[in-house]
Amino acid sequence: MKDTITFGLALLCLAAAQSSTDDATSSQTTRAIDPNLIGTWTTKSKTVFTGPGIYNPVEDKFTEPSLPGISYSFTQDGYYEEAYYRAIDNPTTPSCASSVLQWQHGIYIQLANNSLSLSPFEVDGRQLLSEPCSYEQGIYTRYSQEEFFLKYEVITDPFHGIKRLNLYKFDGSPMAPMYIAYYPTPQMLPTMTLNPTASATGAAASGSAKRKRDVSEPLPYGKPTLPSQSQLLNPDIWWWFGLGATALGGVAYLVF
Repeated sequence: MKDTITFGLALLCLAAAQSSTDDATSSQTTRAIDPNLIGTWTTKSKTVFTGPGIYNPVEDKFTEPSLPGISYSFTQDGYYEEAYYRAIDNPTTPSCASSVLQWQHGIYIQLANNSLSLSPFEVDGRQLLSEPCSYEQGIYTRYSQEEFFLKYEVITDPFHGIKRLNLYKFDGSPMAPMYIAYYPTPQMLPTMTLNPTASATGAAASGSAKRKRDVSEPLPYGKPTLPSQSQLLNPDIWWWFGLGATALGGVAYLVF
């Protein structure tokens, strides 16, 4: 009996020690948000900013910036927003350059090792792909991509004399530097789910930061703001159209 009691007490002590270790580890996982990170940041083109200037959630449409760029916003209570506008060159056919607009928002955490982990509201993100030489219309889809930045640093740019944010991707490669544009209040849309669906409430994504974007569901777009976006098509339609055309061509060859 005495041995049983002694063994039970030892188990309790072991469990308490493990709990203390877990708590210590947990406290080291995240840290308080760095106030230097707060605000809206944009790349040197100064044409891309988060907020209603690039995405209108009421009409569910984009406004095309005049030049490519990137913008991130961070709040003191753990919310973020991002906007990307990329121009994609076509070296073989320069007139067939394409572009992509992306927007999403959600929550972020700072890790104790100076990393940043960003989890979007899955149903809210949007992407607009324009490939004028491949598709007559733009392709407008939901977009959801978790992100992990290995580290970040906020410095005073030696040339411009203003605060600069350097973000480093998960593999350590640097992103284009961004400069403070709005501080201390960032320019952002409301930090809540803006376009909930019947099957998803828009809670922040969970799981691996390597999850790919969701482009499975084409969206209605209303009145477009880009020249080639008169309506939006599911890219799968083009696959079925090509398959049908190939089959009809085979039939025509056999008949005639």
